[in-house]
Amino acid sequence: MELYDGLLSRRSIRKYNPEKTLTKDEILDLIRAASFAPSAHNKQPWHFLVIEDKEVLRSLRSVQPWTSFAKDAALAIIVCADTEETFHREKEGWNYAQIDGALAAQNLLLACHAKGLGACFCGAAPMPMVVDNLRAKFNMPETMLPIAIIPIGYPEETPKTPEDRLNMAKIHWESF
Repeated sequence: MELYDGLLSRRSIRKYNPEKTLTKDEILDLIRAASFAPSAHNKQPWHFLVIEDKEVLRSLRSVQPWTSFAKDAALAIIVCADTEETFHREKEGWNYAQIDGALAAQNLLLACHAKGLGACFCGAAPMPMVVDNLRAKFNMPETMLPIAIIPIGYPEETPKTPEDRLNMAKIHWESF
């Protein structure tokens, strides 16, 4: 698959073949691709929590209600970013954790698509209750910010490709 075609054809998949699994090497290949995402000052603050246990996959909906379909996924990867590892200015009260983590999550989604797998971005940050519940459920340190829960599996659906999304009204040249 050509990269440009992959960018235009990737879709969120919410139906998976519950019988198919991935090997550890296949999972590591996906995480390797996620790890090549850009990050502010090349800090690479991401961490990846791999969940394969079916009971835990089923229970994710109690933490993030829009993950009910994760029960049939082969696994889910919770993409996190450490707020201490990321580029930050503590005195000014900001950091790049959410941005760096989202970039790694996008790479993960694209890697899944390139390998014929289905995946879906289910947000965590900036929702405080979801972040707190994930930290508690998985014993994450306070500095670990869960960005997204990404169920992954072999797709049992092919969503329709939308019409061209290029919207000329949202393109501005030189100023707004």
